[in-house]
Amino acid sequence: MRFKVLVVDDSATAREIITSILSSDPDIKEIVTANDAYEARDIIVDFKPDVICLDIEMPKMDGITFLRKIMKYMPTPVVMVSKMTKAGASKTLESLEAGAVDVVEKPTMKMLNDSDKHALELIEKVKSAAGANILNKANPASIVHLTFTKPSSQTRQKVIAIGVSTGGVEALKNFLPQFPKSSPGMLIVQHMPENFTKQLADRLNTFCDIEVREAKNGDILTDGIALIAPGDLHMVLRYSNKQYHVELGTGEKVSGHRPSVDVLFNSVAKTASNDAVGIILTGMGSDGAKGLLNMRKSGAMTFGQDSVSSVVYGMPKVANDLGAVVKQNSLKALPRDILKYLEKV
Repeated sequence: MRFKVLVVDDSATAREIITSILSSDPDIKEIVTANDAYEARDIIVDFKPDVICLDIEMPKMDGITFLRKIMKYMPTPVVMVSKMTKAGASKTLESLEAGAVDVVEKPTMKMLNDSDKHALELIEKVKSAAGANILNKANPASIVHLTFTKPSSQTRQKVIAIGVSTGGVEALKNFLPQFPKSSPGMLIVQHMPENFTKQLADRLNTFCDIEVREAKNGDILTDGIALIAPGDLHMVLRYSNKQYHVELGTGEKVSGHRPSVDVLFNSVAKTASNDAVGIILTGMGSDGAKGLLNMRKSGAMTFGQDSVSSVVYGMPKVANDLGAVVKQNSLKALPRDILKYLEKV
């Protein structure tokens, strides 16, 4: 499928770089640019882009305000252009919550090199966004807060492992609040840069009954806690002194990512085996599919998000096609499925 892209950025240099990079891909049919939200608004009506690349910081109307208007009046997949800094992380997370499909780093002249990883990432994310499902955001008031009673016969601690990527901020915001404090401990890998995961965890913690925080090396995993892997660090599950704990490390990227869902899932398969539940949610690519299959082979129960509710049905599809997923369901229904299963084992 060939598609059209609108690039909205007040920097002429940024518009030129993004246009140059995207025009090198044969699947991108046409690229039009705008230097502010008002010019972009008029272009969208006639051009009808398949994807919009939108700068966060612009004069007249900032990118997040314009994004909300796009989602309300003319829903279109949007990839935000952001500075990958601690200061920019808050605005980037806000844009993802407001409906952006993904985020890319603010371009530089270095990115004009075809081999530069950032240029390749820009093309990949824009193409992925073109096929994304633009979902109506769930009303927080409509989120069901479930109950969970641990079986009296249960003698071993249970572990929930979750892998998610593109569309994950909104997915986790609607997924995690359904779990009560009595839920088994959770380990989460969300593909994000290192400056972003702490703020993501802090935001999610405000919506949830369980405690959500960015993992630290050696953290003990207990019931009612969800630990999110820090950006740029792998996270694995270990067991010692009758306790589960996490270990963080650098190492090579796995399945193109650090942190990697495959790394987490493989460690859970080895350490917790049939005391674990694995869940793979919306995301681009295939990270986590093989690891989830290893979890299933080790005796773990596995779940996958369905195509209808996924922003990008990539990771869950590959996992399902591999035979790694025991049960697929919508994002809204999965927490109930998971807790029902855990009440029986």
